[in-house]
Amino acid sequence: MSHGTPLSPPGLDLERLRGHLDRERPGLVGGPLAAELIEGGRSNLTFRITDGTGRWVLRRPPLGHVLATAHDMRREHRVISALRPTAVPVPGALLLCEDETVIGAPFYVMELVPGTPYRTSRQLAALGPARVRAVVHTLVDTLVALHAVDPRAVGLADFGRPDGFLERQLARWSKQLAASRSRDLPGIDALREKLGASLPASPAPAVVHGDYRLDNVLVDEDDRITAVLDWEMSTLGDPLTDLGLLVMYGEQEDIPYTPLTTTSGAPGHPEPAELIERYAAGSGRDVRHIAWYTAFAYFKLAVILEGIHYRFTLGRTLGAGFDRIGELVPRFVERGLATLSSHGKG
Repeated sequence: MSHGTPLSPPGLDLERLRGHLDRERPGLVGGPLAAELIEGGRSNLTFRITDGTGRWVLRRPPLGHVLATAHDMRREHRVISALRPTAVPVPGALLLCEDETVIGAPFYVMELVPGTPYRTSRQLAALGPARVRAVVHTLVDTLVALHAVDPRAVGLADFGRPDGFLERQLARWSKQLAASRSRDLPGIDALREKLGASLPASPAPAVVHGDYRLDNVLVDEDDRITAVLDWEMSTLGDPLTDLGLLVMYGEQEDIPYTPLTTTSGAPGHPEPAELIERYAAGSGRDVRHIAWYTAFAYFKLAVILEGIHYRFTLGRTLGAGFDRIGELVPRFVERGLATLSSHGKG
């Protein structure tokens, strides 16, 4: 390739990528490739790539990834491929590469879908209250559509282990907490124990996104959701975990000094009770125990934030805002406990 080729960003060798695409998808790429990192996403890296005319998206694990995250690429590629013919909007998957010699990690390439990821209340508020309400309603309706997909019908019958899902989820995040425990956190053990003592019976399993919120979807100029993104935590499990997370985010005010963004402060944003009611009406599911799922979402976020705080204390975080993450954790613990206590056992 000529010396005029744009420089490759860290984690993406454009010359080797071009060679692989030419072998596996001849004719897809015309001119020299250029790439830029797209912001957002919790861990995996997302690049926008172009040959000057066509544009695509490439996903790969973070730099210095460990073996466990390498599996994400196959799972993400599999789930968006399976959901493509359904009512759930996802990008078209073009190629999966598990050969780490190409760019140094497994990756997949998908279509670039037009749309905006609304990451903050200020950004969302620019639409005006009526459109904000419509967009959030569409977010709930899209979740209903996802949970209506028959996993067997789309080849995802073995995509997860639904039996004992909530017990395993609670155990997983408790283990994460133990791994990042570096200070006294009043109430967090009580929250974990109360969650464990009041586990609800799960409804029929569904494809679960795992991190479903507004900034993980793209919205077009007509306020339609064009794609649901970031499937790295997807599995088969209890669909109400997705709703509980959405409700939890819907209760948050903006926290501008952290990587945790919310959109619920935008005028016109529906209250959590309205989101729950709309989901129940659309899905037909029993949502009486949604307080448990919301409290579990608070516990999960508290553990994630404590992990970030722990890495900050070790000097392993980059960027602004991480110095104040630690003070958020007790707030999430308190809200989790309050959610459980105000609704009895769920």
